[in-house]
Amino acid sequence: MTTSIASPPLTPLLGSVLVLIQFDVCEELRLDQLQQAVDARTVQQPKVKHSVPAYVRYQRPPVVGPLDPLILPGGERLPGVPSDRTTSMGWSLEGEIKYYDYGVVSVIYQLAFSGDWQSLVHLASRWVWDVDFAARVEPIVRQRLARNASAMIKPYSRWLSEDYFIFHVRADDSAQSAADLTRDHGLEIAQIVRGDRQRLSPGECAEVLQSRISYYDNDLAVIGWNAAFLYDTSAGAESAIQLLEYANSQLLEFRHYDELLTGILNNVYHSLEQKKVFPARWRMGRRATRLHTVLLDIAELTERADNSIKFLSDMFAARLYRLAAVKVGVPDYKDLVAQKLKTAEDLYHDMIEQFNQARGFFLEFIVVLILLIELFYLFRGKVV
Repeated sequence: MTTSIASPPLTPLLGSVLVLIQFDVCEELRLDQLQQAVDARTVQQPKVKHSVPAYVRYQRPPVVGPLDPLILPGGERLPGVPSDRTTSMGWSLEGEIKYYDYGVVSVIYQLAFSGDWQSLVHLASRWVWDVDFAARVEPIVRQRLARNASAMIKPYSRWLSEDYFIFHVRADDSAQSAADLTRDHGLEIAQIVRGDRQRLSPGECAEVLQSRISYYDNDLAVIGWNAAFLYDTSAGAESAIQLLEYANSQLLEFRHYDELLTGILNNVYHSLEQKKVFPARWRMGRRATRLHTVLLDIAELTERADNSIKFLSDMFAARLYRLAAVKVGVPDYKDLVAQKLKTAEDLYHDMIEQFNQARGFFLEFIVVLILLIELFYLFRGKVV
């Protein structure tokens, strides 16, 4: 007689789902004023995963404040969402708001998760594609900033926004290794990062999993262009979340500069089309001066945003940031901004040259006119 041994129940996945919504609201935020005006604190420096004396340091740490829970309307019970996060009105998300000195406001809402892999896949597809978080959160941010309008330097009339999703599954010291996790659940991880409920092809799964990084044997980060999967302890995931947040804020800033330079260059091209008209060429000097002033301002702002966080000796944090920046598109927009700055600089020199030509022509005309007047009086005197 054989005795069958029942298989132990599968341990549910425990973690949280985070949505990151960011807005580019103004040229600069006065953090000291915001910290005094709201119930806020200065964000702590990101913790690193290892014990060596290396760390990541913000040049000017952002200011963080609390937010009221966000209620997402919906009547159905989402698999994996604990019952205490579900109300009669919908799902209740805990949130916080973060202010960066370079004019970006970042909002993070978080929802606890407990369930199996398919539940997490279902939740990812629902959040990534079916909910417009930016439209729900923008009125909340505008209301907050309206109470502290003096903290905004050169506010923008139209806000650019970015959203990003982070799916964190908590791991401990006895957790499954990253290699085993990707072998056993690589398909689900790829679906979560892409926000796709359908099974992906092996080639597409391999493409998604190429963007993975680990420090220890039992932690894993898979970075996508609009979502990331983290398998780590709460402390380990905290630094990764901050770096993902920073990378997306950089994307938002360079998107803003790209749009700004596009408008500036269009105006310059329109001015150059009128260069055959002498008064228009005479005004080139003033326009060139304004263009050069804007270019210097943009160069200063981009440098400040680009250097707002420093990686001091922590090579893993630097590699994680570079991977995240590449996936969300920071280098692409940064290159676009650099190219347009170069084009604008060339146009500036061309405008100065045209102005100098117009000025030289005017001075030559004055000299010839004076000479003609002198000749007129000279010959007039001889005739008399």
